[in-house]
Amino acid sequence: MFGEKLYVSPVLDLYNGEIITYTIGSRPTYSLVSKMLENALEHLPENHQLLMDSDQE
Repeated sequence: MFGEKLYVSPVLDLYNGEIITYTIGSRPTYSLVSKMLENALEHLPENHQLLMDSDQE
């Protein structure tokens, strides 16, 4: 915003393309990803499993 670079860390449901949760930060830090994972687990229904994949090589 206003020339500032922002980083987005989203979780997508690959079945339907829905964004489950995301975090936005000014730097790509561990805490940005950690908070995103915490939010994803909070939205996970009971007795469901989560499969995580990263586009990182």
